[in-house]
Amino acid sequence: MIISRTPLRISFVGGGSDLAAFYRHEPGAVVSVAINKYIYITVNAKFDHQIRASYSVTEIVDHVDELKHQLIRESLKLVGCKRGIEITSISDIPSQGTGLGSSSTYTVGLLNALHAYYGRHAGAERLAREACWIEIERCGEPIGKQDQYIAAYGGLQFIQFNPDESVFVDPVICKPETRRQLEARLMMMYTGVTRKTAGVLHEQRANTERDHSRRLALREMVALAHDLRAALVADDLTAFGEILHEGWMRKRTLASAISNQQIDVWYERAREAGAIGGKILGAGGGGFLLLYAPEERHAAIRAALPGLRQVPILFEPQGSKIIYVEEAFPHSYGD
Repeated sequence: MIISRTPLRISFVGGGSDLAAFYRHEPGAVVSVAINKYIYITVNAKFDHQIRASYSVTEIVDHVDELKHQLIRESLKLVGCKRGIEITSISDIPSQGTGLGSSSTYTVGLLNALHAYYGRHAGAERLAREACWIEIERCGEPIGKQDQYIAAYGGLQFIQFNPDESVFVDPVICKPETRRQLEARLMMMYTGVTRKTAGVLHEQRANTERDHSRRLALREMVALAHDLRAALVADDLTAFGEILHEGWMRKRTLASAISNQQIDVWYERAREAGAIGGKILGAGGGGFLLLYAPEERHAAIRAALPGLRQVPILFEPQGSKIIYVEEAFPHSYGD
């Protein structure tokens, strides 16, 4: 048996510039951080040579091609597994539509576990690249690349997406005290609203391809990502909240469903109560509302948003990792 643990993430600024519709013309960039909320994947040999995949439902099939779950099917094909395997998963956070990059986290963690199951070590770059290929190329998801890379690498990262399809992952180097202050000032509030991201991302991609003003907004968001990295490297959190706010104002213009009246009300109430900046995590439309505020204003913000649940978070320095190995390799039962 193999168990992998892969972190979810929060993205501060630059999201959307990791879509090919933007970065194939000019480099995109995001500042993202892995958090101490995880998806766990277990992989084990199955005695009867069938494939059992358990997620929100359970599939039991005789051949990999019969699997309905695209990410599992394509991951098994990539590593060369045809039968005789059992896959299960557990998530610390609801895994659909919450804006924490769960689909890519799942794919990275699954690939890591499968490679380990076959006795192979897969580094962060390989895991991220293979996860991108499965999700974007094989499954045709209208997503970008940032989630796969932060899940694989972990930490606080400045990630650049280049026109030649290469991706640069550079750790944001700042003092431990700066990180601690940033962790302490962030509030992650669960709205209780989950949504399908595909429609939002399809619209955003189409808008990026045909609308110059949307491309300009993304270009400004990339500039904000550079500004945020520079501020963190200088151990200066003075502008962090305002950069977060400016990024959210621009992101809201990229697609009609990124925000809505209820989200706008929550955000304005939070600002009135002392939040300096914030954003809806992920594609938008629901999930988690991220806020940046002085610690002394947190109680007032919680009081202003009584319907939202705060979820405490810390930064996670490591990316996807194997946390358990039982020495029973797949050839024990066959394939």
